[in-house]
Amino acid sequence: MKLSFALAALAGLAEGTITYVDQETGFTFSEYKAAYSLTANIVFRFALPSNAPSGPYNAVIQTVVPNQLGWIGLAWGGNMVRNPLTVAYPNGQKATVSSRWATGHTTPTSYTGATYTLLNAGNKVNGSHWQFTAKCSGCTTWTGTSGSVRIAPTSSSRLAFAYSTGKASTPSSNTSSIPVHDTPNYFTNDFSQGLNPNFDALLQRNGVSDTGAGAVFVDGPL
Repeated sequence: MKLSFALAALAGLAEGTITYVDQETGFTFSEYKAAYSLTANIVFRFALPSNAPSGPYNAVIQTVVPNQLGWIGLAWGGNMVRNPLTVAYPNGQKATVSSRWATGHTTPTSYTGATYTLLNAGNKVNGSHWQFTAKCSGCTTWTGTSGSVRIAPTSSSRLAFAYSTGKASTPSSNTSSIPVHDTPNYFTNDFSQGLNPNFDALLQRNGVSDTGAGAVFVDGPL
């Protein structure tokens, strides 16, 4: 979905990352509103532990998506190749969250290096939007084209996103084929705006453990 000059100008006027406190889950998120049209945004939110170890650590991603979109994707490494891709699409009153990876400018395939578990709260559908909130294990560290990569919790990083109004062919499956997008879009997120000293306790409050590699793919109800 190529940005028009007007949309590009609008994106340039974006306020950038802000801090968002979610009363439903209790997490503090860094929030970025990414424009996909002149009147609508995709809202990306990220919650990280303030005491994250020097190696891999878990993250919580929350995304609010207009109902007009059939799927959205987020690239944690700032491009669509060789980094974890979070792909999600609605399935009636459910959302399917899918872990994917691309080795080139082709349709991404399933990726077992990052896994998702939906929280008990923060997942919903209404007349205008659908929202999911999930813990990701494997989204903050990976081996890319140039070697090992780690998102520093106190830094700003470039992220990439893509979307389509077309729908997943099998919405109930986390390996469903999805329509190809035209051009990915980019934003810089300040992760330090979403640090949580009580990260583990908040996961437990929302019905999720803070284990590392134990998470699984989830096709979870909203």
